[in-house]
Amino acid sequence: MEPTKRNKLFVISGASCIGKSTACEILFRNEKDYIVMESDLLWSERYNTPENNYREYRELWMRVCCNISQIGMPVVLCGCAVPEQFEVCDARKYFTEIIYIAVVAEKDELIKRMKHGRNVTDENWIKSSEQFNEWLKNNALKTTPNIILVDNTYLTPQETAEKIDEVIRLNMM
Repeated sequence: MEPTKRNKLFVISGASCIGKSTACEILFRNEKDYIVMESDLLWSERYNTPENNYREYRELWMRVCCNISQIGMPVVLCGCAVPEQFEVCDARKYFTEIIYIAVVAEKDELIKRMKHGRNVTDENWIKSSEQFNEWLKNNALKTTPNIILVDNTYLTPQETAEKIDEVIRLNMM
């Protein structure tokens, strides 16, 4: 069955431990105007394909989001991603637009959250998250489409969720 409605898709991204999952959980519990999904839900090792930029995993999620959005509400997908991973997908045709939102923070705050908030000790994981956080800040306006940044360095999880909700609502119509 081919989907008949095309809606916007919102993708919330950010480095590990930045606060995106916590903010998305707050949105999930409180929101009535859009559907919030956590992309880790369907992750398995078979999708660990960096050689093709995780294409099968992105296609799967776009089809899932498309089918959910047939109820007439936009979907907000939370997970680590960048525009180039979705914009090339065959399932991109099912959406009128994809709005990319990335949660970022200052380097020292991210490292503090990783080490003291989540007790991350793997230096490679910390370095990778730090690099992705910086990449998002440096490239948000260079991607197509652009990525909207939400800096939560000095925000609580609730305030972060409110900022994300504000961006979503401004872009829903």
